[in-house]
Amino acid sequence: MTDHRAIAQWIAGYRRAWETNAPADIVALFTEDAEYRTEPYVEPWTGHAEILTEWISAGDEPGETSFEWTTLVTDDQIAVVEATTVYRLGPRYRNLWVLRLEPDGRASAFTEWWMEEPAEP
Repeated sequence: MTDHRAIAQWIAGYRRAWETNAPADIVALFTEDAEYRTEPYVEPWTGHAEILTEWISAGDEPGETSFEWTTLVTDDQIAVVEATTVYRLGPRYRNLWVLRLEPDGRASAFTEWWMEEPAEP
């Protein structure tokens, strides 16, 4: 069941992987055949090897961001999460994540909907 505890554990793992870019932390998040979409209508990164390669090529440096989130909607497998990502020396993003968690807590599908907040006048 996709409850708040399962979502919080997955997001804690995601943040750990975001900060470390460690292959073991990254692949631990996803099923072997998972699909990761960085935007809703792009071709997904599919499977551990592709997710790992693409993640590391786009990785941020440790401590570069702060992150806050809340769950908007859940059912047995799907969670919709709203989040804010703030780069220490850069932009601020609003995110919607659609996350399909399997019973073992790993994601079989993950889609990011992100938008940069306008700069303050």
